[in-house]
Amino acid sequence: MKKVFRNLVSVKKAHEIIRSFPMDPEIEEIELISAYGRVVAEDYEAEIDVPPFDRSTMDGYAVLAEDTFEADEDSPVRLKLIGRISAGDHPAFEVKRGFTVEIATGAPLPSGANAVVMEEYCEERKNEVLVYRAVSPGENVMFAGSDIMAGELILREGEILSPREIGVLSAAGISKVRVYRRPKVAIFSTGNELILPGEKLEYGGIYDVNSFTLVNSVREDGGDPVFLGIARDEEKDIENKVKEALNCEIILCSGGTSAGAGDMVYRIFERFEPGVLVHGISVKPGKPTIIADLNGKPAFGLPGNPTSALMIYRIFVSPLIRKMAGLRKKHEIEIEAEVPMKIHSVSGRTEFLPVNIVRGGEGYSVYPVSGYYSGAITSLSETDGFIEIGEEKSIIEPGEKVKVSLFSEEIKPADLMIIGSHCIGIDIILKILKKKSDVSAKTINAGSSGGISAVKRGEADIAGVHILDESGEYNIPYIRKYGLSGKCYLVKGYLREQGIILPKGNPEGVKGIRDIVEKNLKIINRNRGSGTRILLDMHLRKIAEEIGEDFNSLISGINGYTIEARSHTSVAVAVLMGKAEAGLGIKTVADRYSLDFIPVRAEEYDFLIPKDRFDLEKIQSFLRVLKSEGFSKHLPSGLRTYERTGEVIEI
Repeated sequence: MKKVFRNLVSVKKAHEIIRSFPMDPEIEEIELISAYGRVVAEDYEAEIDVPPFDRSTMDGYAVLAEDTFEADEDSPVRLKLIGRISAGDHPAFEVKRGFTVEIATGAPLPSGANAVVMEEYCEERKNEVLVYRAVSPGENVMFAGSDIMAGELILREGEILSPREIGVLSAAGISKVRVYRRPKVAIFSTGNELILPGEKLEYGGIYDVNSFTLVNSVREDGGDPVFLGIARDEEKDIENKVKEALNCEIILCSGGTSAGAGDMVYRIFERFEPGVLVHGISVKPGKPTIIADLNGKPAFGLPGNPTSALMIYRIFVSPLIRKMAGLRKKHEIEIEAEVPMKIHSVSGRTEFLPVNIVRGGEGYSVYPVSGYYSGAITSLSETDGFIEIGEEKSIIEPGEKVKVSLFSEEIKPADLMIIGSHCIGIDIILKILKKKSDVSAKTINAGSSGGISAVKRGEADIAGVHILDESGEYNIPYIRKYGLSGKCYLVKGYLREQGIILPKGNPEGVKGIRDIVEKNLKIINRNRGSGTRILLDMHLRKIAEEIGEDFNSLISGINGYTIEARSHTSVAVAVLMGKAEAGLGIKTVADRYSLDFIPVRAEEYDFLIPKDRFDLEKIQSFLRVLKSEGFSKHLPSGLRTYERTGEVIEI
């Protein structure tokens, strides 16, 4: 019987259920030498003074400071030398007026002495020491208890032991420390398609991402991960993994949590008592998440999508593991930011949307991370934080303020913020730039028009643009339409060969865009606002005029016209996988995937830069690389510099 998600629980209810698990932290005593990274389970007070005696901090001579008050370079004070003290000695000397003792760094200060004169300010002659500089009482001496006093609190419960804290404990003579025991967390992935990294990747297979990200997330949260491997989509295999996992305190599996015929995790969880507590949370991403109690052990079935699994782990599982490990809840830093574009959400579900943060002229703005819901793990690795969209909200309007929960405890804006159209040429520039300087950069693929808007709002240092106007001119007409005349420079970049990407061998014999229409081929389109989409529409308008058909009528009959891809690579992969028979893109990606390519036009990919930032060193460094021979040599087929590369145009 196929099970469906009939009773989705709210985010709040899911948290309540997780908090109801009786999972209090346990304590163990371990050797101090092995305590790095552990969480202290109780307060610690010093039982001795540190240092336990008055000690010299310099090699020199222990004296009564009053004996040196008249000393100077021209008239040294003469003191009688009565002995020497090394570190670890138990001195029997008593220093009286007119006497001194040679002393090593760390050695106990002899009775009567109250200061040490550094040896470079002294001269020893037979049984006398000539002192050429005065010292004050206490100079070059660390007195007993001046670092730590007996009875002083030196470590609080809940602190994480770093080398500094371990050093304090060892100074106080503590050899063992009571810490919170790390909870053992069993982790396994499910799926016939999964292959461990390092093994040969067969067609239809994918490398297991979730196990490795979850193992290290658990480790980061103070847990002790136990990786059990991959379970195939067979009931017996999954059940055996679950039984093995019961040796741990928490169970995490990913994949196989939906309600399809092949998703068996919830059915196997039901074989234990009390079984599944939640199957489906009113949240995006992560609707099919499972929360279960397996014979008293909390178990979580996470989505197979890597980014969804990580988000659900962070929101629901991480707090439980940190509680058991004695760690405080992660201190989430929130900032307010503005949304520059319309964001759609699904009403009725809480959505946690990953975003990138950019600093604009009047505060922060956020951009949704592209590729997130397709499972692109790299999108989350470069994400600054997320916004929570309530279940009652379906649209966030441009200009609306939102709260952003940061993934790290501080905002670390890149030195160079590049927003605009996606291109591999930028990646090459940044790679060369990184070798030449210490400039950090972040790129946000928002399309050419998105890049121009970001420059207008003061968010972007550089925008990559390639918008073709109906006049046949690239970029400048659009920049003027956005009201940026007099405010920016356009730096000519390089040429990108745009054309039709086709399956290997061009089985349909396509010669141009008109053939795509006449042969009724299925296409993959680019997103609205992209230069490639504008180029295609210009050709389609011309075709519509030639055949005497309305443009809207023409495009409504093109199979796949409304299916959008956000990058040239996505177009190429769609053609490669047979999801489309043609698509417009650049030659570079066609060559990368060994696909056929028919040139349509060499487009001008340029860089829009605000005038008030143009002279900044980070911008000039970027432009130097753009004009360099090294950059030109590294460009792949389909991209080339030309005589206008680096030319600066005042808009």
